[in-house]
Amino acid sequence: MDKYGLIGMPLGHSFSIGYFNEKFENENINAKYINFEIPNIETMPEIIASNPELKGLNVTIPYKEKVINYLDEISPEAKAIGAVNVIRISHKGKNTILKGFNSDVIGFTRSIEPLIEKCHKKALILGTGGASKAINYGLKSLGLETLFVSRSERPNAIQYNKITPELIKEYNVVVNCTPCGMYPRADECPDLPYEYMDNHTLLYDLIYNPDMTLFMQKGAKQGATVKNGLEMLLLQAFASWEFWNED
Repeated sequence: MDKYGLIGMPLGHSFSIGYFNEKFENENINAKYINFEIPNIETMPEIIASNPELKGLNVTIPYKEKVINYLDEISPEAKAIGAVNVIRISHKGKNTILKGFNSDVIGFTRSIEPLIEKCHKKALILGTGGASKAINYGLKSLGLETLFVSRSERPNAIQYNKITPELIKEYNVVVNCTPCGMYPRADECPDLPYEYMDNHTLLYDLIYNPDMTLFMQKGAKQGATVKNGLEMLLLQAFASWEFWNED
């Protein structure tokens, strides 16, 4: 039986295990999907060595960047992004070949593209982790200028207290790549001047639990278009399966 799995920490919130095992059952695919909750990325080679049936892995926080050092190959897109969330495992003789891809960018761009209008030229990206890198790449590929927002001082990023009413009008696409507002802390939201948003504002939240985050609620109240990350998640899962099975 083929195996697929997810590496990350923690994995209690994982969508992938239910999605893929249901897919395997519905489509009579002789495979199973397993969560590998690992305390550090150094454990990954051990998992691959002790599970020779593994054909592919998904990678989630906090390892999307760190995992690159363990790969034999990386797709040009994943290299440009600097983060990997899909690994294809193949065997040539006694050698195990690990190739990294990024399906986050595919899921995100396909999900947000229908909502982008002519008035959307600049975007704020909340957060600076591995997911935010894919979002930055995706937004730029759609022709938007981007600016990162971070809680701490970082190069090429501004802090939340620097987001003025003028800035929120100019950067009228806002993508939340942080866990702020995720269940069970659904009463939290990124610190933004929501009252200056309007019907030209587009808020996209990578969080999908709850399905209407406080970030989205506050924007919608001002007339903003809002969307959560569930469709992105589904689309990136489709793309993962394609990466694992392409020749």
